Amino acid sequence: MINVTKPYLPPKEEYLQYVDEIWNRCWLTNNGPIVNELELRLKDYLGLEHLLFLGNGTIAIQIAIKTLELEGEIITTPFSYVATTSSIVWENCKPVFVDIDERSLNIKPELIEAAITDKTSAILATHVFGIPCEVEKIEAIAKKHQLKVIYDAAHCFGTKYKGKSILGWGDISTCSFHATKLFHTIEGGAVCSNSPDLIFKMAKMRNFGHDGPFKFLGVGVNGKNSEFHAAMGVVNLKHIADILEARKRQHFQYQKWLKNLKVRMPKPTMEQVEWNYAYFPVIFETEEALLKAEKALQDHYIYPRRYFYPSLNKLEYVEGKPCPVSESVSSRVLCLPVFHDMTESTVDLISRVLLRAQNYG
Repeated sequence: MINVTKPYLPPKEEYLQYVDEIWNRCWLTNNGPIVNELELRLKDYLGLEHLLFLGNGTIAIQIAIKTLELEGEIITTPFSYVATTSSIVWENCKPVFVDIDERSLNIKPELIEAAITDKTSAILATHVFGIPCEVEKIEAIAKKHQLKVIYDAAHCFGTKYKGKSILGWGDISTCSFHATKLFHTIEGGAVCSNSPDLIFKMAKMRNFGHDGPFKFLGVGVNGKNSEFHAAMGVVNLKHIADILEARKRQHFQYQKWLKNLKVRMPKPTMEQVEWNYAYFPVIFETEEALLKAEKALQDHYIYPRRYFYPSLNKLEYVEGKPCPVSESVSSRVLCLPVFHDMTESTVDLISRVLLRAQNYG
């Protein structure tokens, strides 16, 4: 069986060295030394001044919204994982959906301004499949209308724009370090910001608002993470160059095989982008063609994934305006398997099945 992805696991002995340290200290959570080590190593690797390690990527978005004290309407993308929208609703704000760019599948900046009202407080955009949004255009719109910007960068670990991590953009960028991600801590997430004041506020908020044992700086939640999860992150970070290289190699192998498949693949809309090739999405001409290809793969015990379906403006708990590009793409996009130790022969097999289904199926 070949799943859409498989978590990278480092050499067991490297992880167990950290487990031994945890056992000896009996310090399992509450901002332990390995959590601090991971935060320092991530900031160094990513070239960021500020980063906080959290329990998951969803709590990261929720804390970002709460920290920026957002109210009313938040302009966002309909093409993302459900957590992007559900976090807005969870924080008692209203998601206002703006359609996506057909090439990058990211929110289309040219459509944002028309959606701004006197109730708009922020823009929450997702860097989809590791491809960055048009951050400079979004920043210009936000400054003009005095809006906050949050980036859901769950897919963007390792992606750079103009030589710098894409995580440095926006008032706050959020990450997911879930087991399915390119870089993972089993479960985990992070918030990044260039503002020390916002980081200070989020540091308190992730730990119930504690400012010492008996003093609280506002309302907080339990957004912390454990030493065991941080240890997985510290060890995995040592191997990130190999992980990124493997994804890039698989991407171009797929591209070579599938050049005659009737699909297209998303691409960045900006120059000077180094993206991480975290996913390999293909967009079929019709949903019927997608379903035919999906069945052919499943008949060979290959399980791709329909990221992201349905378009989030169709969720029953939101007031979604039509987003024709997102609705169309979400019904036609399929992510093919990619993972660190996937062999060339596996990529060849998957590609042959797809080509056969198109030509003879």
